Amino acid sequence: MVNETVQALTIAGTDSGGGAGVMADIKTMQMRHVFSAAVVVAVTAQNTIGVQDFMAMPKKMIDEQFASVADDLKIRACKTGMLADVPTVEAVVENLKKYDLGPLTVDPVMIAKGGARLLSEDAIATVREQLLPLADILTPNLPEAEELAGMTINGRDDMITAAKKLQAMGVKNVLIKGGHQVESKESSDFILLKNGDSFWVSSPRVDTKRTHGTGDTLSSCITAELAKGRDVETAIRIGKKYVSATIADGIQVGHGHGPLNHWATFDEEGDK
Repeated sequence: MVNETVQALTIAGTDSGGGAGVMADIKTMQMRHVFSAAVVVAVTAQNTIGVQDFMAMPKKMIDEQFASVADDLKIRACKTGMLADVPTVEAVVENLKKYDLGPLTVDPVMIAKGGARLLSEDAIATVREQLLPLADILTPNLPEAEELAGMTINGRDDMITAAKKLQAMGVKNVLIKGGHQVESKESSDFILLKNGDSFWVSSPRVDTKRTHGTGDTLSSCITAELAKGRDVETAIRIGKKYVSATIADGIQVGHGHGPLNHWATFDEEGDK
């Protein structure tokens, strides 16, 4: 009997430039030897320079995609990315409650690298109140963590406080990315686990603007590892290593915030 291929699901928007969103998720999961299905909730006209336009999918189309995937595939883990607006967030929440799609990673995408808003202001409350309680892992960057936790983050102590506030909203495990702390020589992320344990993961900061899709890549790598049955801490550590490798071993695409190198390899068994 042939073993069933591990399958995961991304629930997000497209990136016509290929560097972020559903495109980055699929590339990442493929590199981690996990088959990726997708529910497209928004379409963007986008490149490395910025987001020129986007359109959210109708609820009926979102519902039908979820039904199609759930009816045929065995999804072992899923993630959300760009969710656009209140109706889209509500449609996704409704379907996540309806189907068993494994552990959920929430990447609360709010602002694109070029500055375009990808989540409406009024949808932030909907994410906080309806989506976060469903999340097994939440992976905000610093500005996103500030929005969701309702506080300013100026350093490590604030990251710890924000993680505790987010966990109190119902999130099981919180990963706050420190990449926006540009004054630091390292990119350090804080992780607060469901059982109360916590740790930091760090990597050397690379002087490059080719970082488009880092959040999508991290969250989709974590999702792929969870789909394989990895525990949360291991999935996060592998995700950090993979993203660091995709930045360090860069590729030349586009004229703005270029995409990561999803072909990059790393020592998965190296030191924690």
